[in-house]
Amino acid sequence: MSNSQGIDIACLPVAAALASLGSRAEGLGAGEAARRQGEFGPNRVEEARREPVWIALAREFSHFFALILWLAAILALFAEYYEPGQGMLELGLAIIGVIVVNGLFSFFQAYRAERALAALRGLLPQRVEMLRDGQTVTLPAADTVPGDVLLLGEGDLVPADCRLIEAWGIRANLATLTGESLPKARSAEPDESADPLAAHNILLAGTTIVSGECRALAYATGMRTEFGRIAHLTQTAGETESPLQREIRRVSRIVAAIAAGLGVVFFVIGYAIGLPFWANFMFAIGIIVANVPEGLLPTVTLSLALATQRMARRNALVRHLPAVETLGSATVILTDKTGTLTQNRMSVRELYLAGRHHLAAERWPRAEDARLREVARCCHSLKFPDGQPSGDPMEIALWQFAGPLPAAAQPIGQIAFEAERKRMSVVTRDASGASALWCKGAPETVLPLCSGWLDGATSRPLDDEALARFRLAQNDMADRGLRVLALAWKAVTEGGPAQESGLELCGLVALEDPLRPDVHEAVTRCLAAGVRVVMVTGDHPHTAVALAREIGMVRGEAPRVLTGEQVRHLSAAQLQLALDAPEILFARVTAEQKMIIVQAMQHKGEIVAVTGDGVNDAPALRTADVGIAMGLSGTDVAREAADIVLLDDHFATIVNAIEEGRAVYENIRKFLTYILTSNVPEIVPYLAFVLLRIPLPLTVIQILAVDLGTDLLPALALGAERPHADTMRHPPRRRGERLLSWPLLARAYLFLGPLEALAAMAAFFFVLSGAGWEYGAELARNDPLYLQATTACLAAIVLAQVANLFACRDPLLPAWRLSVRHNPLLLVALAAELGLLLAIAYTPLGNRLFGTAPLPLAVWLYAAPYAVLLLLAEEARKWLCRRLPGNGAGAASRG
Repeated sequence: MSNSQGIDIACLPVAAALASLGSRAEGLGAGEAARRQGEFGPNRVEEARREPVWIALAREFSHFFALILWLAAILALFAEYYEPGQGMLELGLAIIGVIVVNGLFSFFQAYRAERALAALRGLLPQRVEMLRDGQTVTLPAADTVPGDVLLLGEGDLVPADCRLIEAWGIRANLATLTGESLPKARSAEPDESADPLAAHNILLAGTTIVSGECRALAYATGMRTEFGRIAHLTQTAGETESPLQREIRRVSRIVAAIAAGLGVVFFVIGYAIGLPFWANFMFAIGIIVANVPEGLLPTVTLSLALATQRMARRNALVRHLPAVETLGSATVILTDKTGTLTQNRMSVRELYLAGRHHLAAERWPRAEDARLREVARCCHSLKFPDGQPSGDPMEIALWQFAGPLPAAAQPIGQIAFEAERKRMSVVTRDASGASALWCKGAPETVLPLCSGWLDGATSRPLDDEALARFRLAQNDMADRGLRVLALAWKAVTEGGPAQESGLELCGLVALEDPLRPDVHEAVTRCLAAGVRVVMVTGDHPHTAVALAREIGMVRGEAPRVLTGEQVRHLSAAQLQLALDAPEILFARVTAEQKMIIVQAMQHKGEIVAVTGDGVNDAPALRTADVGIAMGLSGTDVAREAADIVLLDDHFATIVNAIEEGRAVYENIRKFLTYILTSNVPEIVPYLAFVLLRIPLPLTVIQILAVDLGTDLLPALALGAERPHADTMRHPPRRRGERLLSWPLLARAYLFLGPLEALAAMAAFFFVLSGAGWEYGAELARNDPLYLQATTACLAAIVLAQVANLFACRDPLLPAWRLSVRHNPLLLVALAAELGLLLAIAYTPLGNRLFGTAPLPLAVWLYAAPYAVLLLLAEEARKWLCRRLPGNGAGAASRG
C-alpha cells in the first residue's frame, strides 16, 4: 500500500475507512489475518541487497594505487627470477606486504557495518495489543496486517501506518519522521490533507504516543509504510566518492605515468647506448620501482587514522577515514534544528502577565505569577514513575517551571486535550475541600472562554483593549519562534458543573527548545571560514527564521524560506537557481525532500555536509559528501547512515572537525612533498650506473629501507601537524585545487630532490675516492669498499631527509618559527629515523639484510653539511616566496 492510500483513508469517515480495508470495529478474524499475513508478508523492514563483505574487502586490494603497487611487485619478482640476488625478491615481498597490511587496516577502519536495517527494526515495537475476533490479544508487531485494529496508549511505539478510529487525548511525537520538536495532537475525524504526515487522524510507524489512548486501523505495513519508504531511500542511496579519494586516485595516475614514462625513456636511452636487452629491461624495471612511493599508501591511511583519534578527543567519532578530509573541504553545512542547534528539550522562556513581558528566569512563585504557576503545576496529564515526570515534554517543562506548591491539590477530573479544542482542563480539590478548574491551551481557543484577567492579585475585566494587548503579546512571541500557551483558571462551586467558561486569564507562557550555548560562536566561525550554513528543519517557517536570526545564520531583512511543499513543486533547475539566494532556509521538509536539497547543492558544485538525528535524516546523511549524526540524541538509524558521529551533539564540534579536516589536507601535501623528494636521489644512482658506467650507488633493498623504513615515521609526523591558528579564517580550498599540484611536484622533483641526489652521489664518491678507486674500475657486490660506499649514499639521503622533515612543515614559514613542542611525534620520528639508519649501518643484521658496512666518522662529517645546505636553500626559497604578492600576510598570520 502506498502513501496515496494513507491520503485517501484520511478523508473517509471511520465506517468507510474500516470498510475500505474489509475490516470492522471488532478487528479481523484469525483466519482472515493469517490469509493477509501470507499476502502482505511480515510487518518488518526488508533488507535491500547489499554488497558482499568479500567484495568490499577485495576493493581495498584493487583500487588504482594498489594496482600500481601490485604491478611494481610483479616486476620486482620477475626481475628476481631473471637475475637472482639483486634484492628484487625482498622488494617484491615487501610491496605485497604493504598492500595486504594497508588493505586490511583500511577495511577494518572504513568498512561500514550495514546495521541500518537492525537499527530501523529496533525503533519498531516488538509486541502490540490488537483486536482479533473482538478479543484483545498481544501479538508480535511483525504479525500486524492491513485491517488490524490496534490498541495504543501513552509510551507506545506505533507498529504500522494507522488511521485513528477512536481517540482520547492523543498526542504523538513525530520527530523521528518529520524532525518537529513538539508533539502533535491527533483525532479520529476525517481530514482532507494531501500529506499523510500532516493529516491529524494518521499515526505513522516508528512514531511515539506521548499521551492519551486510541484505537487505530492499520492500513500499511512493512516496506509499504512511510517508515519503510524512508528505509528504502536510506538503503538505496548511493555511496559518494570523497574529494580525497578522487585526489588520491589522481595522484596514483600521475605517479604511475611518471614512473612508467621514466622507465620507457631510460629504456630507450639504454638501448641507444648499446645496453643488452635484458640488462636494459632490468634497468627500466629498477627505474619504475624506484619511482613508485611504496610508503605513500600506508602513510595516507595512518595519517587519516591519527586524525580520527584527534577528532575523537574533540568529540567527533569518524566512521569512515576519507570523511576526515571531506569535512575539511565542505563548502555548505545543511543542519537540522532540533537537537543540533537546540538542546532538544522544552523550557519556559518568557511570560506575559499583568500587562508586561517577563523572562522566566526566576524559579519560585512571586505574588504576581503565583496563580499562573498553579495552573502550570496542576493542569497536566503527566505520570510520575520513580517520582519523576513522564509524558509530554511541554507539560514537563511547565511542571518544572512552576516549582513546588505549598499544598498540592488532588485532581478529581479532567477534560482531555483534543485536536479540535486545542486545550485541556483539570479539576482539583485541595485539603480544605475547595475545587478549581485549571485550563491551558492555544490562546485562540482559551481567550474566548475568559471573562477576566489577573493584574497581579487584582482581577480585571477582559475587555477589547485588554484582549488586544494579549493578542499583540501572543503574536510578538510567536513571531520569535516561541510556542505560546494561555493559562487560565476559575473556582468551582461545590456541586457546580466544571465547565470551561467564565475563566480568569492568568497570563501567556512562551516555551522554546533552548539554543545550545556555543551555537552562535560556532556559526560565526563557519561564516568566517567561508562555510555556508543552511537550516533544513521539519519545524514551522516562523520558528526556523526566528532561530536562524538568533544564532546569526540569517542577518538580512528577508531571507528566502522554502517549505517542503514548495520544494516538491520545483523542478531540479528551479531548485538549483533558488539556492543562489544569499540567505535561504528550508522548513516542513520530508526525508525525500531533504535528500533532493542535498543533491541540488552537489549539482551546484558544493561539497555538502549534512547533520541529522532522526530516521527522516538518514537518506540525506547517506547522500551527502559527509553525513554527521548526533551520538547522544540521534537514532541508531542516523548514526549508521553517517560518516561522522558527534559524541556530544554540539554543533560547535562540527566546526572543530572542519578545522581538523582542513589540517589533514595540508598535512597530506606536506608528507607528499617529503616522500616524493626522496624519489629523485633513488633514481639518480640508477641513471649514473647506466649512463656513467659506475658501480650502482644505491641498491634496490636500500631504496626499500628508505621508502618503507626511514621515511615512514617522519611522514606520519608531518601528517600529525596541528591546524594553524588561522585555518578557520580562510575559505575552503577551491574545488579544482589539486592535492598533487605542479608547484608541489616542481618543489619535490626539481628543487629538493636534486639537492638530496647531489648529497647522495657526493657521499658515494667521497668514500670511493678516499680508498683510491679510479673511474672505470669494477667493484664486486660483496667488496667492503662497495658496501661502505652504498651505505654512505644511503646515509646521505637519510640525513638530507632529516633536514627535509623540518623544511616540509610549512611551504612558506621558516622552520625555526614552528615549535617542535606542538608536534611531539616529530622528535619520536627523528629518533626512529636516525636509530634505524644506525642499525642498518652498524649492526650485523642490518649489514646482512641491506648490504651495508659501518661508516667512519669522516663520512658523517662530510655528508652532514649537505643536509644543512638543503635546509638553507629551502629557507631561501621560502623567503623569496613570502615576498611575492599575497603570500606574506598569510604566512605572518600563521606564524
